[in-house]
Amino acid sequence: MSSPVGSVPPGAPEAPGGTSAMDALLLAMVQMRASDLHVSSGTAPQVRHDGEMKPVPGAPVLAAADAERLLLSIAPPRACEEFVRRRDADFAYEIAGVARFRANLFVDRKGAGGVLRVIPSAILTAESLGLSPEVLELCRVPKGLVLVTGPTGSGKSTTLCALIDYINRHRADHIITIEDPLEFVHENKQCLVNQRQVGDHTNSFRDALRAALREDPDVVLVGELRDLETMAMAIETAETGHLVFSTLHTTDVGATIARITDSFPAERQPTIRQEVAAALSAVFVQTLLPRQAGGRVAAAELLMVGYGARQHIRRNALHHLHQEIAITRKQGSFSLEECLARLVKDGVVRSL
Repeated sequence: MSSPVGSVPPGAPEAPGGTSAMDALLLAMVQMRASDLHVSSGTAPQVRHDGEMKPVPGAPVLAAADAERLLLSIAPPRACEEFVRRRDADFAYEIAGVARFRANLFVDRKGAGGVLRVIPSAILTAESLGLSPEVLELCRVPKGLVLVTGPTGSGKSTTLCALIDYINRHRADHIITIEDPLEFVHENKQCLVNQRQVGDHTNSFRDALRAALREDPDVVLVGELRDLETMAMAIETAETGHLVFSTLHTTDVGATIARITDSFPAERQPTIRQEVAAALSAVFVQTLLPRQAGGRVAAAELLMVGYGARQHIRRNALHHLHQEIAITRKQGSFSLEECLARLVKDGVVRSL
């Protein structure tokens, strides 16, 4: 590094343009129809386009001081302080009329870096995403925990946004979202929507969930189940008669349940399995595949949790959950294999 993080010395060369330069990179990413912008010390900025890393045309190699100044030029004061203190920070940034961006700043061996993911200003609706009738049934579940899972970059946030928007347009409820950072902005339609950002509007997911129980919600969106306290509060909120949506970075139904239960101490796990079995309503797992015509398309599986799945969860027989997908097909469940076969048959993706 040419300077310690958070303390670029006076007289250091100016970054290529400050905020306007950062906006120019973000605009270039949007124009390239890329999903993420990567800014790293010692290299030129790159974007992720259709799953692959590509350089931003004409962008120069950034020295460590330049990369840091460029990234901090768009960070709010709280994020700047957090970056100096913790060496990483999360925040949201918006270019009016273009898009919002979810940003993560970090430090590696070469200096400051950041990844910014584009969040379209216009909400992608369930109809525009082509969500199936089975998936839209998740919006009509009266209560319980609904988990949308998948690897990083699999479109979980976009799917959750579409589901919340569908509820907002078709139900007359009170929706509370708890996010870090706040990504998609939902205006009131048929529902009243309150959106809270961790760090700005509440100290933690746990605190916001505890408060939500006193705020008369019908639907609660928790941006991510990051720790066991947040998991425990989300389960409790679902058990008390609310519809709770959240995400986990897991790749199949069984792994999703295991991630939750294994987060707790061994002596608590039998109790947590009972609580998860009672609270869980559905698990939707998705991933993105290259589309033959360009871009990417989601492949997914859905388990609507019924009596059999609850018994398997209670007994920790998670290897049987995949069988429950076939058993509960009439209730809306479908497997990843079925989804892939349909995408290949329709010519959307190539046969693997």
